[in-house]
Amino acid sequence: MLEILGVAAPVFVIIAVGFGAVRSGLVPAGWLTALGGFVVRLALPVLLFKSLSQRSLAEVMNLRYLAAYALGALATLALGLLWARLLRRQPLERSALMALGMACANSGYVGYPIALQVIGPVATVALALAMVVENLLMIPLCLALADSGGAAHEPFHRSFGRALARLRHNPIIIAMVAGLAFTISGLALPVPLARAVDMVAAASAPVALFYIGGILVGLPLRGMFADMGAVTFGKLVLHPLMVFAALLLLGPVDPLLATGAVLLACAPMPSVYPIFGQKHGMQGFCAATLVVGTVISFPTISAAIWLLRGAG
Repeated sequence: MLEILGVAAPVFVIIAVGFGAVRSGLVPAGWLTALGGFVVRLALPVLLFKSLSQRSLAEVMNLRYLAAYALGALATLALGLLWARLLRRQPLERSALMALGMACANSGYVGYPIALQVIGPVATVALALAMVVENLLMIPLCLALADSGGAAHEPFHRSFGRALARLRHNPIIIAMVAGLAFTISGLALPVPLARAVDMVAAASAPVALFYIGGILVGLPLRGMFADMGAVTFGKLVLHPLMVFAALLLLGPVDPLLATGAVLLACAPMPSVYPIFGQKHGMQGFCAATLVVGTVISFPTISAAIWLLRGAG
C-alpha cells in the first residue's frame, strides 16, 4: 500500500502546492491563465508530438486500443445520458454536460502523470491515443448534444459538424498530425531541436498539476450534491470499469497500454469542464463537481493501481 501511495502521492502533492500557492497569494490567480495556456497550447502538444514522432506506425495506430477506449467512453456517455434524462428528468443540454463529466477524463493533467509513474514511457502513447478519442469524438459529440438541446434547437448534425471544424485550430490536433507525419516519413529532428522538445515536454505534467491545484481555489461547493455525487461516481468508477470491460471484449491489447487506458480513465473530469458548462449556465455545477471529483480521485486512483498490479 505504501508503494501505491508513493506512486499517486507526488501528483496530489503538486496539486496541493498549486492550491496553497494561489490560496496564500504567493502566486496570483491571474497567472493561472498563462500557466494553463502554456500547458494546453505548447507543452502538452509538444509532448504528444514527441510521443508520436518517436514511435513506429504500428504502435501509434493501435486500432484495438482506440476502439476499446472509444467503446468504454461511449458506453459511459450513454449510461450518463440515460440517468440524467430518465431518472433526473434533465433537459438534453444539462444531461449532455453531466454525461461529459462522466465520460471525458483529465487525461493530460492528472491521468498522464499517474500512468507515467506506473507504466513508464508507454504512458505517452496511451495518452496520445486516448486524446485522439477524446478530442475527435467524445468532446465534439457531447458539446454538439448540448448545443442541439439548447434554446435554438439547432440540428445535431450541424452542431457536431461545427465542433469538428473547430478542431483544425486545436494545437493538440495539429501536434498529433505533425507527429504522425514524422512517423510515416521516418524523419528525425536535429539533435538540438530534439533536446529542446524533450525539455518542453517534460514541463507538461508538473505545470499542469500545479495549474489544476490553483484553479480549485475559490470554486463553489454548493448546489446539487446528489447530481454531483452521481457524476463523480460515473467518472471515477463507471468510466474505468467500462474501459476495462471494453479492453476485455476487444483485446488483446498490450498489457502496459491496457493499464494506461484504465488509469487515464480513472482521472477526474477535465479541468476545462466548467468552461464547457458556462454556455449553458452550468459553470457552478461543473466547477463544484470538478472539485469533488479531483479530491475523491486520490483514493480511487490509488485503489485502481492496487487492483491493476494485483491483476498483473
